[in-house]
Amino acid sequence: MIGAMICEQRYPRAVQPVRRTSLIAQVTEALRAEIREGRWPVGQRIPTEPELTELTGTGRNTVREAVQALVHAGMLERRQGSGTYVIATSEVGGTLAKYFADAQERDVLELRLALDTTAAGLAAQRRDDADIATLRRLLAERGEGGWANADPAMIAADVELHRAIVVASHNAVYLEFYDSLLPAIEQVIHARTAKSDDSYDTEHAELVQAVIDGDADKAMRATHCFLGSLIAEYPDRKTT
Repeated sequence: MIGAMICEQRYPRAVQPVRRTSLIAQVTEALRAEIREGRWPVGQRIPTEPELTELTGTGRNTVREAVQALVHAGMLERRQGSGTYVIATSEVGGTLAKYFADAQERDVLELRLALDTTAAGLAAQRRDDADIATLRRLLAERGEGGWANADPAMIAADVELHRAIVVASHNAVYLEFYDSLLPAIEQVIHARTAKSDDSYDTEHAELVQAVIDGDADKAMRATHCFLGSLIAEYPDRKTT
């Protein structure tokens, strides 16, 4: 035993070369960190493969496999002809996003009734100047598009507006859970534009103003009224 230790001291083991799989893991973790720290927010398209190759200083195959690992983890989603988008900030969020992807529209709205209402009340109490500026900008962007024409920019602004209210709640756990629901929320909005051209502009303006004014009760009432009206458009499921 001692002899073996002396031998190892005199002739140390050769340093193992960095394996390609280890490099992929390093790049995967680097990309995961960009997402986790908010530099690539949920809903945003990540840089292209050539750009990621340059950013990481690695080959395209390594980048491709790292991105695919995050796709499998549920943090990224490839969209044909559009690119790769962030859909969750963690593997847990990605798992939830996959679950919500098959949810019924009414179920998603009923979940939002609880989440958005509470978030609106917290946001009214905790919003700061940066939150207020973001809410005003997104409300204006939301009003620039055409709901009846399913304007992608308008739908994106609508989704981001409601997310910004959750951001303004300054509750990180709340935001992580809400982010996992965003793809399902966007899917419901797209489906609804084919059924109705009512954009609820007045209700959204009242909600944002209540948050800005710091009126938690009014913000919660506005959210509950708006989402309650949307839920009423769907037939209820009676139990026997």
